[in-house]
Amino acid sequence: MKNTLTLSLQELVFDNRFIDRLPADPILKNSCRQVKNACFSFVEPTKVSNPSLVAVSTEMFEELNLDKELIHDDEFIQLFVGNTLLPGMNAYAMCYGGHQFGNWAGQLGDGRAINLGDVITRNNKRWSLQLKGAGPTPYSRTADGLAVLRSSLREFLCSEAMYHLGVPTTRALTLSLTGEKVVRDMFYDGNPEYELGAVVCRVAPSFIRFGNFQILSAQNDIENLTRLIDYTIETDFPHLDSSEEGIYLKWFKEVCTTTADMVVHWMRVGFVHGVMNTDNMSILGLTIDYGPYGWLENYDPDWTPNTTDANGRRYRFENQSQVALWNLLQLAEAIYPLINDTRPLEEILKYYRDYYQQQWNNMMAAKLGFEQSSELVEKLVEQLLKLLAEIETDMTLFYRALSEIELDDNAIMDEGLLHTVFEKAWYLPEQVNEKYLPQLQSWLVKYKECTEALDLTDSERKNRMNQFNPKYVLRNYLAQQAIDKANEDDYSMLHELLDVLRKPYDEQPDKEVFAAKRPEWARHRAGCSMLSCSS
Repeated sequence: MKNTLTLSLQELVFDNRFIDRLPADPILKNSCRQVKNACFSFVEPTKVSNPSLVAVSTEMFEELNLDKELIHDDEFIQLFVGNTLLPGMNAYAMCYGGHQFGNWAGQLGDGRAINLGDVITRNNKRWSLQLKGAGPTPYSRTADGLAVLRSSLREFLCSEAMYHLGVPTTRALTLSLTGEKVVRDMFYDGNPEYELGAVVCRVAPSFIRFGNFQILSAQNDIENLTRLIDYTIETDFPHLDSSEEGIYLKWFKEVCTTTADMVVHWMRVGFVHGVMNTDNMSILGLTIDYGPYGWLENYDPDWTPNTTDANGRRYRFENQSQVALWNLLQLAEAIYPLINDTRPLEEILKYYRDYYQQQWNNMMAAKLGFEQSSELVEKLVEQLLKLLAEIETDMTLFYRALSEIELDDNAIMDEGLLHTVFEKAWYLPEQVNEKYLPQLQSWLVKYKECTEALDLTDSERKNRMNQFNPKYVLRNYLAQQAIDKANEDDYSMLHELLDVLRKPYDEQPDKEVFAAKRPEWARHRAGCSMLSCSS
Protein backbone atom coordinates (compact mmCIF):
# COMPACT_ATOMS: atom_id res chain seq x y z
CA MET A 1 0.00 0.00 0.00
CA LYS A 2 1.29 3.45 -0.94
CA ASN A 3 2.26 5.72 1.94
CA THR A 4 -0.33 8.51 1.85
CA LEU A 5 2.28 10.97 3.11
CA THR A 6 4.39 10.52 -0.02
CA LEU A 7 3.70 11.55 -3.59
CA SER A 8 3.74 9.95 -6.98
CA LEU A 9 5.40 11.86 -9.81
CA GLN A 10 2.00 12.98 -11.11
CA GLU A 11 1.18 14.54 -7.72
CA LEU A 12 4.16 16.91 -7.75
CA VAL A 13 3.13 20.57 -7.76
CA PHE A 14 5.10 22.82 -10.11
CA ASP A 15 5.42 26.59 -9.99
CA ASN A 16 6.80 28.14 -13.18
CA ARG A 17 7.05 31.72 -11.99
CA PHE A 18 10.63 32.12 -13.28
CA ILE A 19 9.57 31.62 -16.90
CA ASP A 20 6.18 33.29 -16.33
CA ARG A 21 7.57 36.53 -14.93
CA LEU A 22 10.87 36.95 -16.72
CA PRO A 23 11.62 37.52 -20.43
CA ALA A 24 12.22 34.51 -22.64
CA ASP A 25 14.51 34.15 -25.62
CA PRO A 26 12.06 34.46 -28.56
CA ILE A 27 14.07 32.03 -30.72
CA LEU A 28 12.99 28.45 -30.08
CA LYS A 29 15.60 26.72 -32.23
CA ASN A 30 18.22 25.02 -30.08
CA SER A 31 21.33 26.47 -31.66
CA CYS A 32 24.29 28.20 -30.05
CA ARG A 33 23.92 31.97 -30.26
CA GLN A 34 24.14 35.24 -28.39
CA VAL A 35 20.90 35.84 -26.50
CA LYS A 36 19.78 39.41 -25.86
CA ASN A 37 17.14 40.89 -23.56
CA ALA A 38 16.21 37.53 -22.08
CA CYS A 39 16.76 35.59 -18.86
CA PHE A 40 16.38 32.12 -20.35
CA SER A 41 15.78 30.02 -23.44
CA PHE A 42 13.31 27.18 -23.82
CA VAL A 43 15.07 23.93 -24.65
CA GLU A 44 14.28 20.22 -24.64
CA PRO A 45 16.67 17.66 -23.11
CA THR A 46 18.34 15.28 -25.54
CA LYS A 47 16.84 11.79 -25.59
CA VAL A 48 19.16 8.96 -24.58
CA SER A 49 19.10 5.30 -25.51
CA ASN A 50 19.26 3.11 -22.43
CA PRO A 51 19.16 5.02 -19.13
CA SER A 52 19.68 3.37 -15.76
CA LEU A 53 19.61 4.69 -12.21
CA VAL A 54 22.90 4.49 -10.31
CA ALA A 55 22.19 6.29 -7.02
CA VAL A 56 19.63 8.44 -5.25
CA SER A 57 19.66 10.75 -2.25
CA THR A 58 17.10 9.38 0.18
CA GLU A 59 17.21 12.69 2.05
CA MET A 60 16.12 14.61 -1.04
CA PHE A 61 13.41 12.05 -1.69
CA GLU A 62 12.02 12.82 1.75
CA GLU A 63 12.39 16.57 1.23
CA LEU A 64 10.36 16.35 -1.99
CA ASN A 65 7.82 14.01 -0.33
CA LEU A 66 8.47 11.44 -3.04
CA ASP A 67 7.57 7.80 -2.66
CA LYS A 68 10.84 5.82 -2.43
CA GLU A 69 9.31 3.01 -4.48
CA LEU A 70 9.64 5.33 -7.47
CA ILE A 71 13.27 4.33 -7.90
CA HIS A 72 12.00 1.05 -9.36
CA ASP A 73 9.68 2.85 -11.78
CA ASP A 74 10.82 3.22 -15.39
CA GLU A 75 8.97 6.54 -15.68
CA PHE A 76 11.12 7.91 -12.87
CA ILE A 77 14.33 6.81 -14.60
CA GLN A 78 13.21 8.24 -17.95
CA LEU A 79 12.25 11.54 -16.32
CA PHE A 80 15.56 12.20 -14.61
CA VAL A 81 17.66 11.72 -17.71
CA GLY A 82 15.37 13.99 -19.73
CA ASN A 83 13.63 11.41 -21.91
CA THR A 84 10.20 12.48 -20.66
CA LEU A 85 8.71 15.50 -18.94
CA LEU A 86 5.82 15.66 -16.50
CA PRO A 87 2.76 17.85 -16.99
CA GLY A 88 3.64 21.22 -15.50
CA MET A 89 7.32 21.00 -16.39
CA ASN A 90 8.78 23.56 -18.79
CA ALA A 91 12.39 22.86 -19.66
CA TYR A 92 14.70 25.84 -20.07
CA ALA A 93 18.30 27.00 -19.79
CA MET A 94 19.31 30.21 -17.99
CA CYS A 95 21.24 33.03 -19.62
CA TYR A 96 24.09 34.49 -17.61
CA GLY A 97 27.57 35.86 -18.02
CA GLY A 98 30.59 35.91 -15.80
CA HIS A 99 34.20 36.58 -15.00
CA GLN A 100 36.38 33.52 -15.45
CA PHE A 101 39.75 33.63 -13.69
CA GLY A 102 39.29 37.38 -13.32
CA ASN A 103 38.47 38.12 -16.96
CA TRP A 104 35.07 39.03 -18.35
CA ALA A 105 33.93 36.13 -20.53
CA GLY A 106 30.68 37.62 -21.79
CA GLN A 107 27.71 35.31 -22.26
CA LEU A 108 28.07 31.90 -20.63
CA GLY A 109 24.74 30.43 -19.51
CA ASP A 110 23.55 26.90 -18.78
CA GLY A 111 25.68 25.13 -21.34
CA ARG A 112 24.85 21.64 -20.08
CA ALA A 113 22.21 22.27 -17.44
CA ILE A 114 18.51 22.16 -18.21
CA ASN A 115 15.97 23.30 -15.64
CA LEU A 116 12.77 21.28 -15.38
CA GLY A 117 10.85 23.62 -13.09
CA ASP A 118 10.24 24.43 -9.44
CA VAL A 119 8.51 21.93 -7.17
CA ILE A 120 6.52 23.30 -4.24
CA THR A 121 6.50 20.82 -1.36
CA ARG A 122 3.81 20.29 1.25
CA ASN A 123 5.67 22.47 3.74
CA ASN A 124 5.73 25.21 1.07
CA LYS A 125 9.43 24.93 0.24
CA ARG A 126 10.58 25.65 -3.28
CA TRP A 127 13.02 23.27 -4.98
CA SER A 128 14.28 23.77 -8.52
CA LEU A 129 15.02 20.56 -10.42
CA GLN A 130 17.87 20.73 -12.92
CA LEU A 131 19.45 18.09 -15.15
CA LYS A 132 23.19 18.42 -15.66
CA GLY A 133 24.50 16.63 -18.74
CA ALA A 134 21.17 16.35 -20.58
CA GLY A 135 22.32 17.83 -23.88
CA PRO A 136 23.16 21.09 -25.63
CA THR A 137 21.49 24.44 -25.12
CA PRO A 138 21.90 27.81 -26.85
CA TYR A 139 24.67 28.45 -24.29
CA SER A 140 26.78 25.34 -24.97
CA ARG A 141 29.20 27.24 -27.23
CA THR A 142 31.37 24.57 -28.88
CA ALA A 143 30.53 21.84 -26.34
CA ASP A 144 27.99 19.02 -26.52
CA GLY A 145 26.09 19.73 -23.29
CA LEU A 146 26.75 16.21 -22.02
CA ALA A 147 28.50 14.92 -18.91
CA VAL A 148 30.39 11.76 -18.04
CA LEU A 149 30.17 9.38 -15.10
CA ARG A 150 33.52 10.52 -13.71
CA SER A 151 32.48 14.11 -13.03
CA SER A 152 28.81 13.33 -12.38
CA LEU A 153 29.64 10.86 -9.63
CA ARG A 154 31.92 13.43 -8.01
CA GLU A 155 29.19 16.07 -8.12
CA PHE A 156 26.51 13.74 -6.77
CA LEU A 157 28.67 12.55 -3.89
CA CYS A 158 30.09 15.95 -3.01
CA SER A 159 26.83 17.88 -2.92
CA GLU A 160 25.37 15.34 -0.49
CA ALA A 161 28.59 15.12 1.54
CA MET A 162 28.63 18.91 1.93
CA TYR A 163 25.01 18.89 3.08
CA HIS A 164 25.80 16.43 5.87
CA LEU A 165 28.88 18.46 6.83
CA GLY A 166 26.54 21.42 7.40
CA VAL A 167 27.96 23.44 4.50
CA PRO A 168 25.45 25.53 2.46
CA THR A 169 25.14 23.69 -0.84
CA THR A 170 23.06 22.75 -3.82
CA ARG A 171 21.84 19.16 -3.59
CA ALA A 172 21.53 16.10 -5.79
CA LEU A 173 18.53 13.83 -6.22
CA THR A 174 19.72 11.22 -8.70
CA LEU A 175 22.76 9.98 -10.59
CA SER A 176 21.95 8.11 -13.81
CA LEU A 177 23.78 6.55 -16.71
CA THR A 178 22.53 7.42 -20.19
CA GLY A 179 23.58 4.16 -21.85
CA GLU A 180 25.74 6.12 -24.29
CA LYS A 181 29.41 7.04 -24.60
CA VAL A 182 30.77 10.58 -24.54
CA VAL A 183 34.15 11.67 -25.90
CA ARG A 184 36.31 13.62 -23.46
CA ASP A 185 39.93 14.75 -23.39
CA MET A 186 40.43 14.46 -19.63
CA PHE A 187 43.95 15.87 -19.57
CA TYR A 188 43.57 18.31 -22.49
CA ASP A 189 46.58 16.60 -24.05
CA GLY A 190 45.09 15.70 -27.43
CA ASN A 191 44.15 12.15 -26.42
CA PRO A 192 40.35 12.04 -26.14
CA GLU A 193 38.66 8.84 -25.03
CA TYR A 194 35.14 7.47 -24.84
CA GLU A 195 33.63 7.61 -21.35
CA LEU A 196 30.28 6.59 -19.86
CA GLY A 197 27.64 9.29 -20.25
CA ALA A 198 25.73 10.36 -17.14
CA VAL A 199 23.18 12.86 -15.86
CA VAL A 200 22.82 14.31 -12.36
CA CYS A 201 19.54 15.79 -11.21
CA ARG A 202 20.59 18.77 -9.12
CA VAL A 203 18.23 20.41 -6.64
CA ALA A 204 18.33 23.87 -5.04
CA PRO A 205 15.90 26.57 -3.89
CA SER A 206 17.28 28.59 -6.81
CA PHE A 207 20.07 28.28 -9.36
CA ILE A 208 20.35 32.05 -9.94
CA ARG A 209 23.98 33.20 -9.94
CA PHE A 210 25.88 36.48 -9.84
CA GLY A 211 26.27 36.10 -13.59
CA ASN A 212 22.52 36.28 -14.22
CA PHE A 213 22.66 39.93 -13.17
CA GLN A 214 26.01 40.61 -14.78
CA ILE A 215 24.90 39.71 -18.30
CA LEU A 216 21.90 42.03 -18.21
CA SER A 217 23.97 44.89 -16.83
CA ALA A 218 26.66 44.29 -19.46
CA GLN A 219 23.98 44.49 -22.13
CA ASN A 220 22.70 47.71 -20.52
CA ASP A 221 19.31 46.00 -20.23
CA ILE A 222 18.29 47.90 -17.11
CA GLU A 223 14.61 47.08 -17.47
CA ASN A 224 15.18 43.34 -17.28
CA LEU A 225 17.91 43.74 -14.68
CA THR A 226 15.30 45.42 -12.47
CA ARG A 227 12.78 42.69 -13.22
CA LEU A 228 15.28 39.98 -12.30
CA ILE A 229 16.27 41.60 -9.00
CA ASP A 230 12.63 42.20 -8.06
CA TYR A 231 11.80 38.60 -8.93
CA THR A 232 14.76 37.29 -6.92
CA ILE A 233 13.89 39.31 -3.82
CA GLU A 234 10.23 38.35 -3.96
CA THR A 235 10.88 34.65 -4.59
CA ASP A 236 14.15 33.82 -2.85
CA PHE A 237 14.28 36.51 -0.15
CA PRO A 238 10.61 36.72 0.90
CA HIS A 239 11.57 37.89 4.41
CA LEU A 240 12.74 41.18 2.87
CA ASP A 241 10.12 43.88 2.30
CA SER A 242 10.37 44.58 -1.41
CA SER A 243 8.54 47.89 -0.98
CA GLU A 244 11.00 49.17 1.60
CA GLU A 245 13.29 52.06 0.68
CA GLY A 246 16.80 50.89 -0.08
CA ILE A 247 15.67 47.30 -0.60
CA TYR A 248 18.34 46.59 -3.23
CA LEU A 249 21.08 47.54 -0.78
CA LYS A 250 19.54 45.42 1.99
CA TRP A 251 19.37 42.53 -0.46
CA PHE A 252 22.99 43.00 -1.54
CA LYS A 253 24.12 43.07 2.10
CA GLU A 254 22.36 39.76 2.72
CA VAL A 255 24.04 38.25 -0.34
CA CYS A 256 27.38 39.38 1.11
CA THR A 257 26.50 37.83 4.47
CA THR A 258 25.47 34.43 3.13
CA THR A 259 28.47 34.35 0.79
CA ALA A 260 30.80 35.00 3.73
CA ASP A 261 29.08 32.30 5.79
CA MET A 262 29.52 29.80 2.95
CA VAL A 263 33.24 30.48 2.57
CA VAL A 264 33.79 30.26 6.34
CA HIS A 265 32.25 26.78 6.20
CA TRP A 266 34.60 25.87 3.33
CA MET A 267 37.56 26.96 5.42
CA ARG A 268 36.26 25.05 8.44
CA VAL A 269 36.21 21.69 6.66
CA GLY A 270 39.18 22.35 4.36
CA PHE A 271 37.18 22.49 1.12
CA VAL A 272 38.60 24.21 -1.96
CA HIS A 273 36.07 25.03 -4.68
CA GLY A 274 38.61 25.35 -7.46
CA VAL A 275 36.52 27.42 -9.91
CA MET A 276 35.19 30.49 -8.11
CA ASN A 277 34.21 32.30 -11.29
CA THR A 278 31.33 34.74 -10.88
CA ASP A 279 29.05 32.44 -12.86
CA ASN A 280 29.71 29.79 -10.19
CA MET A 281 28.54 31.99 -7.33
CA SER A 282 25.03 31.33 -6.03
CA ILE A 283 22.91 34.32 -5.11
CA LEU A 284 21.78 32.31 -2.05
CA GLY A 285 25.27 31.62 -0.75
CA LEU A 286 25.16 27.95 -1.74
CA THR A 287 28.12 25.93 -2.97
CA ILE A 288 27.36 25.38 -6.64
CA ASP A 289 29.04 23.69 -9.63
CA TYR A 290 31.26 20.94 -8.28
CA GLY A 291 34.03 20.76 -10.85
CA PRO A 292 37.73 20.45 -9.93
CA TYR A 293 37.15 20.73 -6.18
CA GLY A 294 39.11 19.09 -3.38
CA TRP A 295 39.79 18.92 0.33
CA LEU A 296 43.07 19.97 1.87
CA GLU A 297 44.93 16.87 2.85
CA ASN A 298 48.32 18.12 3.95
CA TYR A 299 47.67 21.66 5.16
CA ASP A 300 48.86 23.88 2.31
CA PRO A 301 47.20 27.31 2.12
CA ASP A 302 48.44 27.71 -1.47
CA TRP A 303 46.87 24.48 -2.75
CA THR A 304 44.38 24.56 -5.61
CA PRO A 305 42.68 21.43 -6.97
CA ASN A 306 42.31 22.93 -10.46
CA THR A 307 45.00 22.10 -13.03
CA THR A 308 43.94 25.18 -15.03
CA ASP A 309 44.73 27.28 -11.95
CA ALA A 310 48.08 25.61 -11.23
CA ASN A 311 50.20 28.59 -12.26
CA GLY A 312 48.30 31.58 -10.92
CA ARG A 313 46.64 29.76 -7.99
CA ARG A 314 43.90 32.37 -7.97
CA TYR A 315 41.47 29.92 -6.37
CA ARG A 316 43.84 28.49 -3.76
CA PHE A 317 42.53 27.63 -0.31
CA GLU A 318 43.65 30.73 1.57
CA ASN A 319 42.46 33.10 -1.18
CA GLN A 320 38.82 32.00 -1.26
CA SER A 321 37.50 34.79 0.94
CA GLN A 322 39.29 37.42 -1.16
CA VAL A 323 37.98 35.92 -4.39
CA ALA A 324 34.48 35.94 -2.93
CA LEU A 325 34.92 39.64 -2.11
CA TRP A 326 36.16 40.33 -5.66
CA ASN A 327 33.15 38.49 -7.05
CA LEU A 328 30.81 40.50 -4.82
CA LEU A 329 32.44 43.66 -6.18
CA GLN A 330 31.50 42.50 -9.70
CA LEU A 331 27.92 41.95 -8.54
CA ALA A 332 27.94 45.42 -6.99
CA GLU A 333 29.04 46.88 -10.32
CA ALA A 334 26.29 44.94 -12.08
CA ILE A 335 23.53 46.39 -9.88
CA TYR A 336 25.09 49.87 -9.67
CA PRO A 337 22.73 51.27 -12.37
CA LEU A 338 19.86 50.67 -9.93
CA ILE A 339 21.70 52.36 -7.04
CA ASN A 340 23.62 55.18 -8.74
CA ASP A 341 25.78 55.70 -5.69
CA THR A 342 29.04 53.89 -5.00
CA ARG A 343 29.28 54.86 -1.34
CA PRO A 344 26.67 52.47 0.13
CA LEU A 345 27.93 49.62 -2.03
CA GLU A 346 31.49 50.24 -0.83
CA GLU A 347 30.27 50.29 2.77
CA ILE A 348 28.59 46.91 2.32
CA LEU A 349 31.74 45.43 0.79
CA LYS A 350 33.68 46.73 3.81
CA TYR A 351 31.05 45.09 5.99
CA TYR A 352 31.75 41.81 4.19
CA ARG A 353 35.46 42.05 5.06
CA ASP A 354 34.78 42.78 8.72
CA TYR A 355 32.00 40.22 9.02
CA TYR A 356 34.04 37.49 7.35
CA GLN A 357 37.03 38.10 9.60
CA GLN A 358 34.85 37.96 12.70
CA GLN A 359 33.16 34.75 11.58
CA TRP A 360 36.48 33.18 10.58
CA ASN A 361 38.00 34.02 13.97
CA ASN A 362 35.06 32.43 15.79
CA MET A 363 35.15 29.40 13.48
CA MET A 364 38.83 28.80 14.12
CA ALA A 365 38.24 29.17 17.86
CA ALA A 366 35.47 26.57 17.63
CA LYS A 367 37.80 24.17 15.84
CA LEU A 368 39.92 24.27 19.00
CA GLY A 369 36.92 23.79 21.27
CA PHE A 370 36.38 27.40 22.35
CA GLU A 371 33.00 29.10 22.33
CA GLN A 372 34.31 32.30 20.74
CA SER A 373 37.46 34.02 19.69
CA SER A 374 39.64 36.37 21.71
CA GLU A 375 43.05 37.96 21.32
CA LEU A 376 44.59 35.03 23.16
CA VAL A 377 42.83 32.49 20.94
CA GLU A 378 43.66 34.42 17.75
CA LYS A 379 47.36 34.30 18.61
CA LEU A 380 47.05 30.58 19.34
CA VAL A 381 45.40 30.00 15.94
CA GLU A 382 48.07 32.01 14.13
CA GLN A 383 50.82 29.91 15.69
CA LEU A 384 48.98 26.67 14.94
CA LEU A 385 48.54 27.42 11.23
CA LYS A 386 52.26 28.06 10.90
CA LEU A 387 52.92 24.78 12.68
CA LEU A 388 50.53 22.82 10.42
CA ALA A 389 52.20 24.19 7.29
CA GLU A 390 55.74 23.49 8.49
CA ILE A 391 55.51 19.75 7.83
CA GLU A 392 52.99 17.73 5.81
CA THR A 393 50.10 17.52 8.28
CA ASP A 394 46.65 16.25 7.35
CA MET A 395 44.30 19.05 8.38
CA THR A 396 41.21 16.91 8.95
CA LEU A 397 42.98 14.24 10.96
CA PHE A 398 45.05 16.70 13.00
CA TYR A 399 42.03 18.37 14.59
CA ARG A 400 40.41 15.02 15.39
CA ALA A 401 43.69 13.82 16.96
CA LEU A 402 44.04 17.06 18.89
CA SER A 403 40.65 16.45 20.49
CA GLU A 404 41.94 13.12 21.84
CA ILE A 405 45.03 14.31 23.67
CA GLU A 406 44.92 15.01 27.38
CA LEU A 407 46.26 18.46 28.02
CA ASP A 408 48.48 17.78 31.00
CA ASP A 409 52.22 18.33 31.25
CA ASN A 410 53.08 14.64 31.35
CA ALA A 411 51.17 13.88 28.14
CA ILE A 412 52.52 16.92 26.33
CA MET A 413 56.13 16.07 27.18
CA ASP A 414 55.77 12.38 26.32
CA GLU A 415 57.24 12.20 22.80
CA GLY A 416 56.14 8.62 22.31
CA LEU A 417 52.56 9.52 23.21
CA LEU A 418 52.57 12.49 20.83
CA HIS A 419 53.75 10.23 18.01
CA THR A 420 50.99 7.74 18.84
CA VAL A 421 48.30 10.44 18.85
CA PHE A 422 49.39 12.46 15.82
CA GLU A 423 51.15 9.99 13.53
CA LYS A 424 47.91 9.30 11.66
CA ALA A 425 47.97 12.99 10.59
CA TRP A 426 51.64 13.12 9.55
CA TYR A 427 52.41 12.23 5.93
CA LEU A 428 56.20 12.10 6.39
CA PRO A 429 56.95 11.06 9.98
CA GLU A 430 60.67 11.67 9.39
CA GLN A 431 59.85 15.40 9.34
CA VAL A 432 58.89 15.16 13.02
CA ASN A 433 62.43 15.77 14.22
CA GLU A 434 64.22 17.45 17.10
CA LYS A 435 63.35 20.85 15.60
CA TYR A 436 59.64 20.30 14.98
CA LEU A 437 58.61 18.31 18.04
CA PRO A 438 59.59 21.00 20.60
CA GLN A 439 57.57 23.53 18.59
CA LEU A 440 54.52 21.27 18.79
CA GLN A 441 55.04 20.76 22.51
CA SER A 442 55.46 24.49 23.08
CA TRP A 443 52.19 25.14 21.23
CA LEU A 444 50.37 22.44 23.21
CA VAL A 445 51.52 24.08 26.45
CA LYS A 446 50.02 27.40 25.30
CA TYR A 447 46.85 25.58 24.21
CA LYS A 448 46.63 23.97 27.66
CA GLU A 449 47.06 27.37 29.34
CA CYS A 450 44.32 28.83 27.15
CA THR A 451 41.85 26.04 28.02
CA GLU A 452 42.65 26.47 31.72
CA ALA A 453 42.12 30.24 31.51
CA LEU A 454 38.69 29.58 30.01
CA ASP A 455 37.93 26.76 32.46
CA LEU A 456 37.50 24.25 29.63
CA THR A 457 37.86 20.58 30.55
CA ASP A 458 39.29 17.96 28.18
CA SER A 459 35.93 16.21 27.85
CA GLU A 460 34.08 19.45 27.06
CA ARG A 461 36.77 20.39 24.57
CA LYS A 462 36.65 17.03 22.84
CA ASN A 463 32.87 17.10 22.58
CA ARG A 464 32.85 20.58 21.04
CA MET A 465 35.71 19.88 18.65
CA ASN A 466 34.24 16.65 17.33
CA GLN A 467 30.95 18.34 16.54
CA PHE A 468 32.80 20.96 14.52
CA ASN A 469 35.70 19.06 12.94
CA PRO A 470 34.65 16.20 10.65
CA LYS A 471 36.39 12.86 10.65
CA TYR A 472 35.15 11.84 7.19
CA VAL A 473 35.41 14.07 4.11
CA LEU A 474 35.26 13.21 0.41
CA ARG A 475 38.96 12.92 -0.25
CA ASN A 476 39.81 12.94 -3.95
CA TYR A 477 41.48 9.55 -3.85
CA LEU A 478 38.34 7.99 -2.35
CA ALA A 479 36.16 9.54 -5.03
CA GLN A 480 38.56 8.28 -7.70
CA GLN A 481 38.45 4.76 -6.31
CA ALA A 482 34.65 4.87 -6.44
CA ILE A 483 34.86 6.13 -10.04
CA ASP A 484 37.26 3.34 -11.01
CA LYS A 485 34.86 0.73 -9.62
CA ALA A 486 31.82 2.42 -11.22
CA ASN A 487 33.50 2.32 -14.61
CA GLU A 488 33.61 -1.46 -14.14
CA ASP A 489 29.89 -1.55 -13.30
CA ASP A 490 30.57 -1.85 -9.57
CA TYR A 491 28.76 0.80 -7.53
CA SER A 492 29.43 -0.71 -4.11
CA MET A 493 32.01 1.90 -3.07
CA LEU A 494 29.81 4.75 -4.29
CA HIS A 495 26.98 3.59 -2.04
CA GLU A 496 29.29 2.86 0.88
CA LEU A 497 30.87 6.30 0.63
CA LEU A 498 27.45 7.92 0.42
CA ASP A 499 26.46 6.13 3.61
CA VAL A 500 29.68 6.98 5.49
CA LEU A 501 29.50 10.64 4.48
CA ARG A 502 26.01 10.90 5.96
CA LYS A 503 27.65 10.85 9.40
CA PRO A 504 30.91 12.74 8.94
CA TYR A 505 31.32 13.68 12.62
CA ASP A 506 30.67 10.19 14.04
CA GLU A 507 33.43 7.70 14.82
CA GLN A 508 32.03 4.79 12.73
CA PRO A 509 34.66 2.26 13.93
CA ASP A 510 33.98 -0.18 11.10
CA LYS A 511 34.61 2.54 8.47
CA GLU A 512 38.04 3.76 9.62
CA VAL A 513 39.50 3.06 6.18
CA PHE A 514 37.53 6.01 4.81
CA ALA A 515 39.12 8.35 7.36
CA ALA A 516 42.70 7.46 6.46
CA LYS A 517 45.05 10.08 5.07
CA ARG A 518 45.89 10.04 1.37
CA PRO A 519 48.10 7.06 0.55
CA GLU A 520 51.44 7.73 -1.12
CA TRP A 521 50.34 6.08 -4.38
CA ALA A 522 47.64 8.75 -4.73
CA ARG A 523 49.93 11.75 -4.26
CA HIS A 524 50.27 12.47 -7.99
CA ARG A 525 47.82 10.05 -9.59
CA ALA A 526 45.24 11.63 -11.93
CA GLY A 527 41.94 12.24 -10.15
CA CYS A 528 43.49 11.77 -6.71
CA SER A 529 45.09 15.17 -6.30
CA MET A 530 44.45 17.94 -8.83
CA LEU A 531 41.64 17.76 -11.39
CA SER A 532 40.87 19.34 -14.74
CA CYS A 533 37.63 21.01 -15.77
CA SER A 534 36.97 18.19 -18.25
CA SER A 535 33.62 16.51 -17.74
